[in-house]
Amino acid sequence: MQRVPDAIQFTALTTDGAGEITDLVQLYTYPTALERPWIRVNFIASLDGAVTVDDRSGALGRPADATVFAILRDLADVIVVGAGTARVENYGGARTDSRRRMRLHHHGLGGARDGAPPPIAVVTASAALDPASRLFTDTQRPPMILTTAAADRERKRLLAETGAEVIEAGQSTVTAADIRRVLGERGLPRVLCEGGPSLFGELIGASAVDELCLTVSPLLVGGTAGRIAVSPNALPTPMSLRHALIDDDGTVLTRWERSRTQG
Repeated sequence: MQRVPDAIQFTALTTDGAGEITDLVQLYTYPTALERPWIRVNFIASLDGAVTVDDRSGALGRPADATVFAILRDLADVIVVGAGTARVENYGGARTDSRRRMRLHHHGLGGARDGAPPPIAVVTASAALDPASRLFTDTQRPPMILTTAAADRERKRLLAETGAEVIEAGQSTVTAADIRRVLGERGLPRVLCEGGPSLFGELIGASAVDELCLTVSPLLVGGTAGRIAVSPNALPTPMSLRHALIDDDGTVLTRWERSRTQG
């Protein structure tokens, strides 16, 4: 039996002497000098593995998870999400802390010089999105739509008319390599993927997951909710624990990084 050395009491984390970058932010910073986009995946699940309650993940959330969720968005250059999750969760644009985003940029940890939030990048082979949805109407930054050359032209035209950047990332599918290439070309190396399970499964299958931030909510749910990742084939991927944070209410927030022996 091995004691976990990186377990930290969540409430013990405080600001630094300058009051600018908190210990909590430091725990979640991306690696420096990235040569390619680093894909961080963020999920929450119940004690019995449920990823949703009544098809929505929000009911699993607790205050500590909300705090870390906000920090992960502040650190990211772009937020990637599958079309199904964008529809079910009624995604709008990211709401971030502009002052923290500017401080992070000043310290070379991400963020943005002007404090602007990261764009939402939606992966959809068919471009089947509603141009009247919150994704396009309730946002400070137009979304990026990573779609295909084979997708319906009229759909792509209507999405582009909202101001969205419509990118034909692949011919008939959008692969993990396509996602990395497109984001790398646009200078967006700090990638935060917020699901859903199918997209996460595709990333696992392509050995494209660099990191997983997994919150375990102190709830038993039952029901028929799915897992955080699904795919046709299994690809066991060794991961190393970077830290585990434990809140007073029992919420456990973990950060896992792909083992260095992996590609």
